[in-house]
Amino acid sequence: MTAEYVGLGGWTPAALGVPGEVRPVVAAPDPVLSRPGPEVDPTSDEAVRLAADLVATMRVSPGCVGLAAPQIGVSAQVFAVDITGHSKAVTVHGTFVLCNAQVVEATRWKAGREGCMSVPDLTGDVKRASRLVVEGVLPGTGVPVRLVTDGFEARALQHEIDHCAGLLFLDRVANAHAVYQRKVYL
Repeated sequence: MTAEYVGLGGWTPAALGVPGEVRPVVAAPDPVLSRPGPEVDPTSDEAVRLAADLVATMRVSPGCVGLAAPQIGVSAQVFAVDITGHSKAVTVHGTFVLCNAQVVEATRWKAGREGCMSVPDLTGDVKRASRLVVEGVLPGTGVPVRLVTDGFEARALQHEIDHCAGLLFLDRVANAHAVYQRKVYL
């Protein structure tokens, strides 16, 4: 992929052309959460429906800023992110879905607190890059993209890419002393 593919090019979930269905979110220790998902054909009907379902489920889930296919029981490298309006947001690309995403550059590592819909009772301190370059493919169009982001959006992207690789934030905490009972239930 080359640098000419930058940003989302105006892509929105409406480009999927199908309504999403709200799906139940699976919780740890469901085995789908610990299996690396296979790459998908981003132009397939299955990937498009999955992308729409991820967006629909994310939108009805209070406090949710990202959701990956394994979290709705599908082993696949597809996830949705939207940090719009979040108090920690700096760079915001709006609502988007990526297929087969990979981190190509990660710098400025910082620890920060994370939670997860699939681990509803816990949060943890995780060290993540606060500046990130990610390459992936938009569902439906199959257009390759290269996103440059930072701060909270960078953290959200890494969290969702981890889900697609079969990892939870609990796999990234430094030790048991960096895991906490969730104080606010959404």
